[in-house]
Amino acid sequence: MPSPERRLKDLGITLPKPAKPVASYEGWVRSANLIFVSGQVPFVDGKISVTGKLGGGVSLEDGQKQARICAINIIAQLNDATGGDLSKITRIVKLTGFVAAHPDFIDIPKVVNGASDLFFEVFGERGKHARSAVGMAVLPLNCCVEVEAIVEIE
Repeated sequence: MPSPERRLKDLGITLPKPAKPVASYEGWVRSANLIFVSGQVPFVDGKISVTGKLGGGVSLEDGQKQARICAINIIAQLNDATGGDLSKITRIVKLTGFVAAHPDFIDIPKVVNGASDLFFEVFGERGKHARSAVGMAVLPLNCCVEVEAIVEIE
C-alpha cells in the first residue's frame, strides 16, 4: 500500500495546519505509543460551513462530509504529532464521533462513516478501528459533527 502521504495526495487532500485549542486542552497528547487526539470539529479555513442538527436541516450527506472534514483535521493533528511522518502510525485504534441530532434521527453511525471511511482510504488495514457514534443535543460552535481519535504509533 502507498504511504499515507501518497494516499492523501491521490485523494486530492492537502492537510491544513492543526487547529489550535480554543480552551484549556491540547490538540493531541502522547502517552507511551498512543496519541490521543482531542475532538476535532469541521473547520475549513478557520470556519464551520455547516451548522445545525442532523434530521433538522442538515442532510445525512452533509453530515458525512462534515465528519470527513473532522477526519482530515485529525490527520493534521497526527501529522504534527509524528513530526510529519504519518508512516509512523501503526493503527487507528478508536474513533468517537459525536453528532448533533434531533431525537428522532437514527442514522448517527452513517454520519460517522464519513470519518471512518477516510481512515480506511488513507491508512488501509491500519485504518480499521473500534468506534462509538453518539447523538448529542448540541456541539461546540453549533457544528453538526465532532470526532476524536486514539492512535497507535511506533
